[in-house]
Amino acid sequence: MKGIDYINDLETWRSEFSFSIPIKVRFSETDLYGHVNNTSVFIYFEEARIEFLQSFGSFRDLDQKKRGFVVADLQCNYLKQMFFNETIDFYVKVETIGTTSMDLHYMAVNNQGEITVTGRGRVVMMDFTTNKAWAIPEEMKAMLADKNHVR
Repeated sequence: MKGIDYINDLETWRSEFSFSIPIKVRFSETDLYGHVNNTSVFIYFEEARIEFLQSFGSFRDLDQKKRGFVVADLQCNYLKQMFFNETIDFYVKVETIGTTSMDLHYMAVNNQGEITVTGRGRVVMMDFTTNKAWAIPEEMKAMLADKNHVR
């Protein structure tokens, strides 16, 4: 897609998503013009990301007080407006997995099948007792790679 540096071929990129959650746009998430406020999309990314990570059984085994994922960066590209009371499907996939981090991609699709938002972000596995990056367990990497088109 022209202008979005993390997407080379839109159709291939789009076809690689399998996990999604529906999000109904609430009135409080819209602005004066009646469309979704630009900051609300990052809340939707968070909700989809959490559901995505929880969908893998091994993520439930993480001691959330000692280790977990934190967002290192997050970007968004707005393509079409979204409005109050619309239900949007928010997709998440793993694009790449490193030693301590992974790059996640996001896509929002409206009821007409149009992509409204794309995004990407890096999450890092952290040890909260030392505040240092922690290696993502190999079994977790394998599970993520098996369910996604990971590079």
